[in-house]
Amino acid sequence: MEHILSLFARSIFSDNMVFAFFLGMCSFLAVSKNVKTALGLGVAVTFVLLVTVPVDYLLQTKVLGEEGIAGQFAGADLSYLSFILFIGVIAGIVQLVEMVVEKVSPSLYGALGIFLPLIAVNCAIMGASLFMQQRVNMDPATSTQAISCIGDAFAYALGSGIGWLVAIVGLAAIREKMEYSIVPKPLQGLGITFIIVGLMSLAFQCFTSLNF
Repeated sequence: MEHILSLFARSIFSDNMVFAFFLGMCSFLAVSKNVKTALGLGVAVTFVLLVTVPVDYLLQTKVLGEEGIAGQFAGADLSYLSFILFIGVIAGIVQLVEMVVEKVSPSLYGALGIFLPLIAVNCAIMGASLFMQQRVNMDPATSTQAISCIGDAFAYALGSGIGWLVAIVGLAAIREKMEYSIVPKPLQGLGITFIIVGLMSLAFQCFTSLNF
């Protein structure tokens, strides 16, 4: 349980997808102008991560790896197919989320626009699955980043999603306040936004010194 909590906390703060790895920056910058829209996209990304990472974990460990079905029956390691299968899983889940959002909240669906289906190519989603793949072989006794069971995969996925959600909602709140501020003309728009993201990233780096 302690390892799961540590993995969860690290994925939010120390290993934040935006501020530590700068993944998912396209939609992060484009949809962070309004808190409500940013919250909707953040929840959608969190849900997609919460489904895709555990599914990809099962594919990696129970099907593709040497100890999986392929290894036991075919004597082969099919891990090289993981990239293609991960993309397929992500695309399928994103399509499901898009249909649900369109049905439940047409206003949010309209506000997110093209960025909702683009979750499928959000590199934070794919990055989480690839990081999971790297951590499967780590020893949980020596590494707090190890993912050794489906519970670890859920904790890592939820933490990564919440970390991305906190980042985009935080930036959206700051950008809303910036509407009432006097910004030098050369820095208006993305200029001041990049500076804010850099400062937020530096602030999150303080968490790297904590032993989760």
